[in-house]
Amino acid sequence: MSVPLYQAKAELFRTLGHPVRIRVLELLQDGPKPVRDLLATIDVEASNLSQQLAVLRRAGLVTSYRDGPLVMYALSTPDVADLLAAGRRILGAVLTDRDGLLDELRADGRDR
Repeated sequence: MSVPLYQAKAELFRTLGHPVRIRVLELLQDGPKPVRDLLATIDVEASNLSQQLAVLRRAGLVTSYRDGPLVMYALSTPDVADLLAAGRRILGAVLTDRDGLLDELRADGRDR
């Protein structure tokens, strides 16, 4: 029996509901990155990053492959970057009462 579309969408958004996962996806927008580069940028333990990458892989949002000794991660589709951009636009539209966050959104151009 297949899962209803609304349920699949809810699961996708649950997957996106973790700050480390969002940060990983943001970093991968510029192209594939090895785990060591992700670790150097994201302030988490290696085991935590590994768990979050596994969640993103199972959800089909990222792919991984070996490049010599390095494990590389990449967005599975450019649509993931489009989704992050849509989230930024939505936040810009609804956060009119939170000036600090809105200023950061305007100044940065990309999520942090």
